[in-house]
Amino acid sequence: MQTLTVDLADRSYPIYIGEQLLENAELLVRHLRAKQVYIVTNETIAPLYLPELIKRLEAYQVDTTVLPDGEAFKNLETLNQVFDGLLEARHNRTTTVLALGGGVVGDMAGFAAACYQRGVDFLQAPTTLLSMVDSSVGGKTGVNHRLGKNMIGAFYQPKAVIADMSVLESLPARELSAGIAEVVKYGLIADKEFFQWLESNMPELLAKDPKTLAYAVKRSCENKAKVVARDEREGGLRAILNLGHTFGHAIETAQGYGVWLHGEAVAAGMVMAADLSWRRGAISEDELKRIIRLLERAHLPVKAPANMSPEDFLRLMGVDKKVVDGRLRLVLLSQLGEALITSDIEQDLLQETFAACRADERDAPPGA
Repeated sequence: MQTLTVDLADRSYPIYIGEQLLENAELLVRHLRAKQVYIVTNETIAPLYLPELIKRLEAYQVDTTVLPDGEAFKNLETLNQVFDGLLEARHNRTTTVLALGGGVVGDMAGFAAACYQRGVDFLQAPTTLLSMVDSSVGGKTGVNHRLGKNMIGAFYQPKAVIADMSVLESLPARELSAGIAEVVKYGLIADKEFFQWLESNMPELLAKDPKTLAYAVKRSCENKAKVVARDEREGGLRAILNLGHTFGHAIETAQGYGVWLHGEAVAAGMVMAADLSWRRGAISEDELKRIIRLLERAHLPVKAPANMSPEDFLRLMGVDKKVVDGRLRLVLLSQLGEALITSDIEQDLLQETFAACRADERDAPPGA
């Protein structure tokens, strides 16, 4: 087991990375404040891991909510199921909410913990690559609204993140690729050496080689932890973690939540950001091609949906959280391995990017 730390002074917490960690009851128990535990999971994960987890916590009052699986259910209506369960089972302020699942479960369980009795402890036990390297770390929680993704939520840090690498053995290939998109992001924004490592090790990553996966998770979490420690609430630097996300969130909202996986939309969004960065002279054409090739090798989409016009993108990007005083901010590359945040966006170049990065009508959508 390897342990990293997200350094937030008195709210610092560990990220545990290793095999069979969910079988380690002592690891879980050390972060429980009292005798109540509330597990939030979903219909896919529950049959795989929930019964054994409950058994390991037999000395505790354990109650659960099993949510429907998918981004389409990441909303206030579904979130109320968690509050109903907490209240019906009479969980008090010393309870701990444990998120057992991917990014949707983690975001919703964390938001529920932030709100229930004005804040109770919670733990992250991510079960997808994407949630291990991104959503479980950093304290962003929330739900979607029909007008925008993640527009309702809170910054609320977990007490620990338990990344049990063994659960990735059952991860479907499409979800593995979606997680790799966020892994690639760290190489693009802050770690050129990691980007080069990914170029050399993509086959092993796709084959779920345990050592390769563990290294990718560790390196990604290290990069994210550094950024979060310097800017917890996204006042400035932390926004670089959103490379491709403004474009990607527009895709998710337009297509319907869950039609494109989050990582798939981010991959296409990162290509759009890289394309615009190239048009601004920040990266070379060869570097743009390297980025596209790496994402293609990870079996990720590199084009935006054919049914989205530039007007669709601009309308949906206009309600993004990164809009400040009516001005759209984008995360772009200043060079390969380094990002910048800017509101000075050349509209003619942006239109060229929309045109260049739009899929052909004949191209199959993700998951087809």
